[in-house]
Amino acid sequence: MDSIYYSMGWNSLFSIFITLGFIAVCWVVLQEIKWEQFFRHPKSSRARLAQLFLAIIAGRLLAGFVLDYWNWASALKNLFNSS
Repeated sequence: MDSIYYSMGWNSLFSIFITLGFIAVCWVVLQEIKWEQFFRHPKSSRARLAQLFLAIIAGRLLAGFVLDYWNWASALKNLFNSS
């Protein structure tokens, strides 16, 4: 029973790092966009807050896709070990 909790803990830690990593990557990518087209003052705190929210949303969506794919790929071994 302890090995289940141990596995769940590592899985959760992996998910946290993947999600934070994708949020950071999205933040870096969003810095390359010319925000002058969308905001009157692109360096203002409101514009930076909007960029942060966009990075969180996009990073979470990408991390969700990767983590779902990882879980599906690891569950495929159960298809072949169903004896």
